[in-house]
Amino acid sequence: MYDRQAAVQYADKWWDGRNPAFPIFADDCTNFISQCLLAGGAPMHGYPNREKGWWMRNGTWSFSFTVAHSLRWYLGSSQKGLTARQVGSAEELDLGDVISYDLQGDGRFDHSTIVTAKDGTMPLVNAHTYNAYQRTWDYKDSYAYSPNAKYIFFKINDYFS
Repeated sequence: MYDRQAAVQYADKWWDGRNPAFPIFADDCTNFISQCLLAGGAPMHGYPNREKGWWMRNGTWSFSFTVAHSLRWYLGSSQKGLTARQVGSAEELDLGDVISYDLQGDGRFDHSTIVTAKDGTMPLVNAHTYNAYQRTWDYKDSYAYSPNAKYIFFKINDYFS
């Protein structure tokens, strides 16, 4: 079962630092989100195929563990282990859910965040690369934002197959 509180506690602990148990990347957003999901109990699978599953092991990892575009496709299609379902609006998300961002609207998803709080019905998110703590989910105040930005809202399934 997905422990949303554990995922959020991890996100709150490490939002402005790096856990030395994991590799550090210049673009660290998805690695950080994967660590949060793992802290919440999400099971890894697919090793050693980097193009399959979601995993980190023996100094290597799947693309979906560390690359925003790959995590977006993994969450959108996984039928095993860590699974999610897409919902239509940010308001439908709960703590521990994930947002994928295509900030330029060019079809390439380039950022990932995790919901760590709510302001009324609106999610607030934590993230890495540019460390963020309970930031407004839509990133409209970011230099990377464009009016063409697209978002995919993923509700992490509470039970794993």
